[in-house]
Amino acid sequence: MPRSDPPPQESSRPLVSVVMPLYNAACTVAASLESVLAQSYSNLEILVVDDGSTDDGVDLCRHYDDPRIRIVQQKNRGLAGARNTGIRHASGSILGFLDSDDLWLPEKIERHVRHLQAAPSVGVSYSRSAFIDDQGHRLGIYQTPPLQAITPELILCRNPISNGSCVVLRREVLDGIRFEANLYGTPESFWFDDSFRQSEDIECWLRIALQTHWTFEGLAEPLTLYRISSGGLSANIEKQFDSWQRVLDKTAGYAPELICRHGARARGYQLRYLARRAIRERQSRLGVQLSHDALRTYPDLWREEPLRTAITLAAAYLGVLLPASLYRLIETTMVRITGLMQRLKIALQSGPRRASNPGSRQA
Repeated sequence: MPRSDPPPQESSRPLVSVVMPLYNAACTVAASLESVLAQSYSNLEILVVDDGSTDDGVDLCRHYDDPRIRIVQQKNRGLAGARNTGIRHASGSILGFLDSDDLWLPEKIERHVRHLQAAPSVGVSYSRSAFIDDQGHRLGIYQTPPLQAITPELILCRNPISNGSCVVLRREVLDGIRFEANLYGTPESFWFDDSFRQSEDIECWLRIALQTHWTFEGLAEPLTLYRISSGGLSANIEKQFDSWQRVLDKTAGYAPELICRHGARARGYQLRYLARRAIRERQSRLGVQLSHDALRTYPDLWREEPLRTAITLAAAYLGVLLPASLYRLIETTMVRITGLMQRLKIALQSGPRRASNPGSRQA
């Protein structure tokens, strides 16, 4: 059974519980934890779930003298299992998830609390994200998904939530998808599916969208810094795609019409996403292969998103055909242009939304 530090007293029960899974992330966890401690919203607890780490990451967390930090230790269960353990120990009616290699901007929790308080129908609040590298430096590009009208079809094909560290949601949302199982010798409650070691996020978001009445809505500001780690992609491509395919198989068990209508489209978009990841990691031949797989799987990619599809295919072929130095020059130029366009989009959408979102004091 997981071992936990003593829980806070009832009189000091926080509104927000931050769940931070930790597995062999000693080089990044301090920065992640400090980004939570620096939040402008202070009525929170931080649950660091040590998922069987073998490095000294948990010892680093114990050095922080802050009563809001609680450390839970368990044998390794994976990211989904660590989040579930954090949820079981959480006291707050609002939960946020932060992976131990990502960062939050200081106003993130405050912005999401205000968002949820101002919009009673919204159950899942998420933010856009800025990319950072292994050293924590900003790359100048962003995840800029749609913010409203989030449907199960959109989650299946495009996953607008983008990453697990950008989400803050109501405990009631999780209550709506809770299930009981005996996976480790004792009956427990589950929210994320522990059987997934990848794609656990989208599987959970789909169940929320399909099995509850809650609305998903995003904030325009990039309040999360999402770390891109390089290396090891080709060995994991097949495993990642197989895990993602398991999401479709599981979803087909309770929402067969969704998968029947949109399964091929979703596969095409997923393969194109993997192609772009391969290109980013200088594996252009793999990017070419995946791009063609995407188009064979769902030819309408050309019709639905011709520019993005053409750029992906062109980038893959240029990576194969051009000298590395020339390709890097073109890539750097395109990244700068993309980042500029994304910043303009964010600026245009952030101003009106912030003005229309009434503030409220901390609960």
